Amino acid sequence: MTSIIIPTYNGLQLLVPCVEAIRRFTEVPYEIIIVDNGSQDGTAEYGLREGLIVISLADNAGFPAACNRGMSIAAGDQILLLNNDVIVSHNWLSNMLTALHSADHVGLVGPVTNYCSGRQQLEVSWNGLEEYYAHAEQYNRSDPAKWQEVQRLVGMCLLFKRQLLDEMGLLDERFSPGHYEDDDYCYRARRQGYRLLISGDTLVYHAGSASFKQHHPDGWKDLVGRNRGLFIEKWGVDPWQFI
Repeated sequence: MTSIIIPTYNGLQLLVPCVEAIRRFTEVPYEIIIVDNGSQDGTAEYGLREGLIVISLADNAGFPAACNRGMSIAAGDQILLLNNDVIVSHNWLSNMLTALHSADHVGLVGPVTNYCSGRQQLEVSWNGLEEYYAHAEQYNRSDPAKWQEVQRLVGMCLLFKRQLLDEMGLLDERFSPGHYEDDDYCYRARRQGYRLLISGDTLVYHAGSASFKQHHPDGWKDLVGRNRGLFIEKWGVDPWQFI
């Protein structure tokens, strides 16, 4: 089973289609854990009404802390951290699991998408969800030839083995409220001897930092710059070299 952990803060309008797509297109065992960062838009009530696992935090603790709370109760053999502004499609999780379990030393896997930094971004567009679903149905056909080993993966849809979590521990919360905690986790995994793969046969839709831009409209770039500095301070290397 895969534990899908979705942190969210006042993002019910994003969360509902995110969950609906998971339920529509996931054919392998999973559980959904919603970590509500003190939302006031009915997120917790929605999650309970839909029979999801809900962790309600009193305040907005940020993405890394929310993920950590979710991972602390996750029951799955695999963990998947998912942004609430990601919408999945046909074969998404089964394709990523195939890549993840293709070798013992593969530790983390991420999909390709329309919006993210680095090598996971594709030049692709569509008009509306149904057009995206139609495109993804043709695209998401398992093909190991499309896998690509990389040095970092973006945390918007990040799948990894329970073994990796047990060995490395949780995300580093010094990067709260978010950005570069995924780079940090990938770097730690590589130091432990794990490989990172882009599952190039898995396309998901990503709205793109929707929550951060909404709740940090003026300081978003400053936050990214600060956390890049924290990474350099921690490891003595610039994470940009891995993009």
